[in-house]
Amino acid sequence: MTVLVFLDPAHPHGRLADPTQPSILATDQGVTRGDGIFESMLAVDGTPRKIHAHLDRLAISARTMDLQIPGANVWKSAIATALMAYSVSDSAATGEAGQCVVKLVVTRGPEGTNSPTAWVTVNPVSLALAAQRAKGLNVLLLERGYDSDIAARAPWLLMGAKTLSYAVNMAALRHAHSQGADDVIFTSGDELVLEGPTSSVLLAHISDDSGVPIKRLITPHLDTGILPGTTQGALFAAAKAAGWELGYGPVTPADLLDADAVWLISSLRLLAPVNTIDGTEIGTPEIRSALTAELSALLAQTL
Repeated sequence: MTVLVFLDPAHPHGRLADPTQPSILATDQGVTRGDGIFESMLAVDGTPRKIHAHLDRLAISARTMDLQIPGANVWKSAIATALMAYSVSDSAATGEAGQCVVKLVVTRGPEGTNSPTAWVTVNPVSLALAAQRAKGLNVLLLERGYDSDIAARAPWLLMGAKTLSYAVNMAALRHAHSQGADDVIFTSGDELVLEGPTSSVLLAHISDDSGVPIKRLITPHLDTGILPGTTQGALFAAAKAAGWELGYGPVTPADLLDADAVWLISSLRLLAPVNTIDGTEIGTPEIRSALTAELSALLAQTL
């Protein structure tokens, strides 16, 4: 069951609605054009994780799209109302214990108006995401169809904004599944690693070219137009405090294949190890397992 709360000026703490009944007008531009933005965050024991990072990124996406959205305190009140309602629902007994998914959505609203539609939903965490953390992923590299400098050349493409226009991302995942893979890492036309359809990409090295032990984490740089990862950022902060070296791209497919471990990381799946890329094993099972355990423990400190 989904808990649904609309942000409504007449209801300062949000307006609970029945998610099984029609709620959005057929003329809403989020429906007709995918014209809107969203954020998804993990809540544990009724507390949303990294809420300020998600609200900040929502505000950045809104500015990129010239979209007026409610303020942070309005969102916090609606989120609290939704989590309270969820805590007493049957849904709270499903999924991973104590965890749920909080999703924030804003559309440009119905055609011909200047009235955005905004709401919060709460759902159980998918059991499939928990399985990905435990078992890892087999991933395909797919070209996204543009060069890595497109964000600077064409800001109207909204690169780096978390918009509702996810049809291409979902098509990429369906293609991966049809090929027997679990997920995708996108690459640019000039052969740089970008991100996953719903995740950031992270790789690790535990020795340099001469075999000297190191602890280095690397993620693609943001000027390629990828979405800044809130969970990747939280992990980097914790890893730096624990003595890891940090780096930001450029990252090539060869860099991924040469890494000791690669992960897809996001707010909901957390840290999912990549077992293979295009059929080539990444590192060894022992190294992947050990590094995933170490970094997952660091990430848990931030949640």
